[in-house]
Amino acid sequence: MSRRISRSSLAWLLSALLAVMGTACSGTEKSAAPDCPDDALTCPASGSSATPGTDPSTAAGETTATTGSQTAAPSPPTKPTATAGPGKTSEKPAAKTACTSPSACGFPDDRTTGPRTPLAPHKTGYLAVRTNGMVIRGWDITGSLDIYANDVTVIDTRITSDSWWGINLRPGYHGLRVLHSTITAVPGKGPDNGGVDYAVSNMGGSSIEVGWCDVSVFGDALSMGQGNLHDNYVHDIVPFINQGGEWQHTNAVISGGGNTGQLIIRHNTLLNPTSLKQGASGSIGLFADTGVVRNVTVDHNWIAGGAYALYGGDTGATGIKVTDNVFSTQYHPASGGYGTVAHWNAGGAGNVWRNNRMSDGHPMQPEPSP
Repeated sequence: MSRRISRSSLAWLLSALLAVMGTACSGTEKSAAPDCPDDALTCPASGSSATPGTDPSTAAGETTATTGSQTAAPSPPTKPTATAGPGKTSEKPAAKTACTSPSACGFPDDRTTGPRTPLAPHKTGYLAVRTNGMVIRGWDITGSLDIYANDVTVIDTRITSDSWWGINLRPGYHGLRVLHSTITAVPGKGPDNGGVDYAVSNMGGSSIEVGWCDVSVFGDALSMGQGNLHDNYVHDIVPFINQGGEWQHTNAVISGGGNTGQLIIRHNTLLNPTSLKQGASGSIGLFADTGVVRNVTVDHNWIAGGAYALYGGDTGATGIKVTDNVFSTQYHPASGGYGTVAHWNAGGAGNVWRNNRMSDGHPMQPEPSP
């Protein structure tokens, strides 16, 4: 508060008291929005009230970072805490103008993803998780997680894998959540002729959640037919020649079709810088490899790279909603090396293409399928 200059100390005191009373009664100060509960599937909108669920720290089977016999108390978050309502994001919708970079336009980057608390080293190697409801928090894992259990949560953790995957959910299990974590690998140290394939793999028939994660190196980073992928930063995919002697195709998000549930891809930064000569496939690859592609939402993402930035599901694809995305030209003039979108089934039931644009602000419409 600035001082009012006056010869009279009494007058100065009176003016200071009035200023304090005015501030207290002005009502212009806003209370801080509640932090996102660690166990929330989605987070309350800024300024809204929410009833937190059971914190994972009280769940059965939790595993946290420890120092000696004392459990390490989490420090305050060092990165912004997301506050998104169901199916939404707290970030303001990107403006319908040119976007110079993901972070400049409100999309996830290394500042808004990954662990928020200190980590303790754990050289687990391959680790099969078989305890329902287990919460793994605060680990710096050298190894990989193979999930044979329901309702497992991996949160505020880093995984550096040398396996086929960073985290894998086996068939017949459900409820996996991977939140506020970093999933990466050491190039040249993986099992596929030095390569690594999947950062998060869903082999099951139920949805999993991956949110606020920093993902890099893996060839097919997020691989699943059903899931909720939101607020993630996928970048620096490393190409490799697989055991078959060919360049492994790379995708930031890949789905092979045949899914029975919903796949939601919302508010992510999805970068595939792989060159065309080294196996680039898509930034988002919706392929009908194992069945018809259906029920996929691609909403409000920053998408860049690949042979085509988006493979749209091909003939027979239905219920594919592509809305409010930015196709970036940071790697190629058309976002992908060969073009922006391939295999878009414009006539499929429930297929929607709306408000998508290039990063220079120009609207983008897919070319008709041949």
